[in-house]
Amino acid sequence: MKPVSIASAVLALASSAVAAATSKDSQSALFKPPQVFKNVNLVHVISLEKNYVKEQINVLVENISKEPQSHYYLPFTSTQIARVGGLEVKDRKDASVGNFISEPAEYDPNSDTQYFRISLPTPLKAGGQQTLGISFYYLKAYRPLPPAIKQDEKQFLVHDFSIYAPSAYTTLKQKTRVKAASSSIPDYTKITEGKEEMPQKLGPELTYGPFGEKPAGAVSPAQVRFEFTKPVTHVSTLDRDIEVSHWGGNVAFEEQYTLHNLGANLSAPFNRAKFAQSTFFNPATMALKDIRVPLQVGSVDPYFTDVIGNVSTSRFRSNKREALLELKPRYPIFGGWSYPFTIGWNSDAANILRKTTTGGYVLKVPFLEGPKQAEGTEYGQISIRILLPEGARNVKYYTGVPESSIVETSISVYKTYLDTIGRTSVTIKARNLVDEFRDRDVIISYETSLLDTLRKPFIVFGSMMVVYAAAWAVGRVEVGFAKN
Repeated sequence: MKPVSIASAVLALASSAVAAATSKDSQSALFKPPQVFKNVNLVHVISLEKNYVKEQINVLVENISKEPQSHYYLPFTSTQIARVGGLEVKDRKDASVGNFISEPAEYDPNSDTQYFRISLPTPLKAGGQQTLGISFYYLKAYRPLPPAIKQDEKQFLVHDFSIYAPSAYTTLKQKTRVKAASSSIPDYTKITEGKEEMPQKLGPELTYGPFGEKPAGAVSPAQVRFEFTKPVTHVSTLDRDIEVSHWGGNVAFEEQYTLHNLGANLSAPFNRAKFAQSTFFNPATMALKDIRVPLQVGSVDPYFTDVIGNVSTSRFRSNKREALLELKPRYPIFGGWSYPFTIGWNSDAANILRKTTTGGYVLKVPFLEGPKQAEGTEYGQISIRILLPEGARNVKYYTGVPESSIVETSISVYKTYLDTIGRTSVTIKARNLVDEFRDRDVIISYETSLLDTLRKPFIVFGSMMVVYAAAWAVGRVEVGFAKN
């Protein structure tokens, strides 16, 4: 893509993001969504294949009111709303429409039920139908059972859910599928609907339904217990700093992690000898032994440190096709253990920074990089700070991360070494994301002038001249005792 077209795309995306920032509903605890829709057919898929839960609701909705309707509400309990993230809604039959605007509706926090408001791009006319594809994630969605196991025992996790999909409207027909991480499912909720016993079990998948008409807010509590012989990796905080340097032609990255394993605790003290023996036949383990971090091609100079200092047990592979940083923590991270660490690297600015025909710049970097594990990685709190060159102005930014997960965005000034007026800093804070959003980007456009570029070398040169002049003046002073 040409630089000018990139800039145009950024401006268009930024404008759409601003337009999407509509005011949220202010509702009382007694708020009930108006019954203007009904769910004609609904398929609910709950995926437990990774250490976070992914839910998908594919539903055909119909406007049963006499007026066009623009807002569809999705309910969550007060405990779920704090752990849900990455909510996206699309038109299942028309992918060109893009993601719908979805945001939490504000109201009395003492209410047990809270809602996400989904804005349809075009009001649905009376009697009209539309197929919605709703996807979202739950963090901290499991509890180990038993809560403590031996070092070489298998780990089992429990997930609580509702057999009926969450809905603020009457549902005429629905079905729920639960996909576990393995076919070893010793316990799961069984129900009887009419004369049929559910669920139907096929390998790692449980199927409940189809069910007939259910009223709005219908709930059927259930749980499933399944084997999960992998670490339950959770990053409570990620601070990601990106520093752009025009003079050096470099973009520097640094990420600070606070990582936890939320799996089953050890019922006995850790045995290093037993763990060393197990590495020879490499059995499945609930401990996190290594971390793989794919970086952008062309990344160089990686480093890996923790609270003690530099960690030497790392390996970096870089060629024309990949750049892979492989890390080994100082100790295997078992359930209940944590490990804070920092990684960083440099990247050639030519790979991610483009100059437009109007003299501006466009920066495109991934919102998330970090670990890419087979079992997945979930992030509680994320803070991304991008430091642009001094004097950067007319800053516009856009990110492909769901708006429902963005907590705060700001533009400020940050001063560091040899700065004069300070660097323009763009900060984006998000919550409840997973590694499936690694392919989403942050795009920033900005402008600088020739004066901004030359300011720092002039200041440095002037400062050195002042020091030399002061040293010369001091050298000309005669110090001594005069004779009478």
